[in-house]
Amino acid sequence: MREIVLDTETTGFDTKEHRIIEIGCLELINHIPTGKTYHQYINPERDVPQGAFEVHGLSEDFLRDYPVFAEIADAFLAFIGTSKLVIHNASFDVGFLNAELLRLKKPALPQDCAIDTLMMAREKFPGAQNSLDALCRRFEVDNSHREFHGALLDSELLAEVYLELIGGRQQDLTFSSANTAEEEVVEVVRAYREPRSFSVSDQELQNHQQMLKKLNNPLWSEQ
Repeated sequence: MREIVLDTETTGFDTKEHRIIEIGCLELINHIPTGKTYHQYINPERDVPQGAFEVHGLSEDFLRDYPVFAEIADAFLAFIGTSKLVIHNASFDVGFLNAELLRLKKPALPQDCAIDTLMMAREKFPGAQNSLDALCRRFEVDNSHREFHGALLDSELLAEVYLELIGGRQQDLTFSSANTAEEEVVEVVRAYREPRSFSVSDQELQNHQQMLKKLNNPLWSEQ
């Protein structure tokens, strides 16, 4: 099973005004990173607002010499193929990717193309902080080298968080213990004894009849 962990960085929040400036992807096969990645900086053909720069540290000067989205679109689409995407806050990234694709008159990504780890985390930890940084702390994923948001770095961190959200090492441990547990069968051998005969004496029968006569309206008298 092939999945692509994906993250983007943008110049802002509005898909009509802002553009993608970085894409980072990491390939998983059966939930295990293969080492294959896709990473691309993109010239947004516009300025980078200060607020966005403070998040990802990517300036207009830095991005100016990189290709525009139209030049990298085919290579990006070829890398992700038809694989399921794993994205934290999928509506944001998919919305920007589709806005870029539609500008090029290319088909949009399907609405169900992504697994949203933010929604997974909210269901698993309702009321808790579920940002990528918060989940890294919760699952003890080392993000100490994350000074700025970076698409490929965030994809690598998200791949570890995603593994924990779907069970992680705990899932493997449960599977292993279930298959390696041995049942102990103990055979109990009992000595055979001849059945004993318990006959009722005449005195016991007489006592029983006397006791029955003392009962008021016994159930069997109604039958």
